[in-house]
Amino acid sequence: MMKEVEEVEQVARDFESDLQTLPPDQLRIKYLSRKGLIPKLLEKIPTLPPEQRRDFGKYVNDLKKRVEDQIKQLEEQLVAGGSKQVAVEPLFLNDMTLEGKRPPLGNVHVLFKARDELLGIFKSMGFSFFDGPELETDFYNFEALNFPPYHPARDMQDTLVVGDRVLRTHSSAMQVRALQAWGVPIKVILPGRVYRREEVSARKYPVFYQFDCLAVGENIGVGHLKWTLETFLSAYFEKNVTVRFRPSYFPFVEPGNEVDVKCVFCDGQGCSVCGGTGWLEILGAGLVHPRVLEYAGVDPNRYSGFAFGVGVDRMAMLKYGINDIRLIYEGDVSFLGSL
Repeated sequence: MMKEVEEVEQVARDFESDLQTLPPDQLRIKYLSRKGLIPKLLEKIPTLPPEQRRDFGKYVNDLKKRVEDQIKQLEEQLVAGGSKQVAVEPLFLNDMTLEGKRPPLGNVHVLFKARDELLGIFKSMGFSFFDGPELETDFYNFEALNFPPYHPARDMQDTLVVGDRVLRTHSSAMQVRALQAWGVPIKVILPGRVYRREEVSARKYPVFYQFDCLAVGENIGVGHLKWTLETFLSAYFEKNVTVRFRPSYFPFVEPGNEVDVKCVFCDGQGCSVCGGTGWLEILGAGLVHPRVLEYAGVDPNRYSGFAFGVGVDRMAMLKYGINDIRLIYEGDVSFLGSL
């Protein structure tokens, strides 16, 4: 029983020391609560030989009574305003004049940082903003944008269908809605999430952010489109950029173009980001197809316009050097916090 007796004596010494520094409530918790040091000593009684249990129990109970009496005495001294020096807690914890601990703050997600920056640029250029539903009709998502019935984008393996509607596959689905709601002339940005039936990879994700830029009025042509692209891209990448148009096909514009920008990382010299070509593929653009204007109730003989779509994810990846789109969406706080 020598080992157990030494433990009791150690608890007694610890209490005498704590009595000088701890307040009564903390002493009770540490020594007398269900998980306190003295109840833990009493739990040892059943493990001792029968002939030792009585003496050890009396030894611990004597200590318990002494602890209770001294805690009670300390409480009476404090109530009476006695001179006993008791540090209730380290003083700085109770000093309300000191500045508190500031919790760590989060930061804006890189996707929304890029989105807000892009939209801020267009706001400064005089564009308005229009919002539409994510669950869209076939008419606005396909038919009004001049997609023929046999177009592969209408297939269920490419589009997420919900009843008689689809999850919009591009922000262009809001073009005709905006024209019908606001009429012409119009300069508008159409931002939002879009959905595709895609296999997740470093460059593809089934949910991502886009926005369309749409401008319709009298005598609007390719020159206006080129100026708008160069102005917003230069502001976003914070340097003068050069763009080039490559002929391409999009059902809702005619003529249609893929727009490339001279690589902002190597200034067109060729690097790993641009694959050695000196150019970065940025977006698709063109002049609004006359049939789209007709679907919106706009006279194509009087009005013309341009439109282009921007992948916000793509722009964020280019600006912040992200080589895998999955990093944007998978919630790695250590990665996102570094941007």
